[in-house]
Amino acid sequence: MNFEVLHVPDCPNLSPMLQRLAEVTDLPVTTRLIETDADAARYGMAGSPTLLIDGTDPFAGAGDDCACGVSCRLYRDEAGRIVPAPSTAQLRAAITAAGHVGAPAPGEVLSAWRTRAVPLDPVEKAAHQAILRAFAANAVPPSGKDLDALVAESNRTVDDVLTALHEADAIRLDADGQIAVAYPFSATATRHRVHIADSNGGEVDVYAMCAIDALGIAPMLGRDTRIESVDDTTRQPITVTSTSGRTTWQPEQAVVFIGADAGGGPSADCCCDYLNFFTDHDTAQAWASSHPTIPGQILNRADAEDLAARLFHPLLAI
Repeated sequence: MNFEVLHVPDCPNLSPMLQRLAEVTDLPVTTRLIETDADAARYGMAGSPTLLIDGTDPFAGAGDDCACGVSCRLYRDEAGRIVPAPSTAQLRAAITAAGHVGAPAPGEVLSAWRTRAVPLDPVEKAAHQAILRAFAANAVPPSGKDLDALVAESNRTVDDVLTALHEADAIRLDADGQIAVAYPFSATATRHRVHIADSNGGEVDVYAMCAIDALGIAPMLGRDTRIESVDDTTRQPITVTSTSGRTTWQPEQAVVFIGADAGGGPSADCCCDYLNFFTDHDTAQAWASSHPTIPGQILNRADAEDLAARLFHPLLAI
């Protein structure tokens, strides 16, 4: 599902539109600047701002007060009042209606979600990579002092950088401002334990936030790993061993269910609890059937490994 907001220069209503969209969807939203009536007609802007979902204006003909072209567009809320942008409820309803035409697979949503969290700022990227490497080497996150050198010349504090990473959902900070999560790693125990081979022939034991995160550690680090997890319905253990890029699953018919709470929010709160290993397709389907409010899909081994590699392999790339 693609979201695009068309707008004129300095449109005062662009900000509320984008803010409300951010409250109702975790998919990326692009914007397009429209400066001529010809472009407004070409791209379908019935006043600024205009939301397009997969190229269609969901509010066209809905009684909003707008003029076509490079003009200001106003909307009416549920009570009929003139407002600068649709309400969150109206946006959510429009997205739901559009989703019935062809909803994106949860794997696509997860991929878009995590892509948005990858730091682009050089200082934030360096700090993020240092955090991931510290988890991989020591099974714990670095302290603030460990990160001081990375931000020393940036005129920013470590707390500022960590807060930015937290707000982007690249990491999660606890109530005391300490690093609790740096996807794929968790600073506290989870049902997904991962043994990482080190260069000295030993192992570093870490915990992953979810099944996909656990599968992503080997391609991210380029190391051998052994995942120890459990089917939460049967309590049967599940192991995935990665050796020189080749994986072995026990049991062989194990699968991964990926889903997310429809409420949205940080990955740690909304989807990590719903990305789990199951012993086979039937047990995963039984769990999904008993949790109808959690939209998701069942991935076979190859698809689960492919998604994990796409999400995590780039994180430590130069």
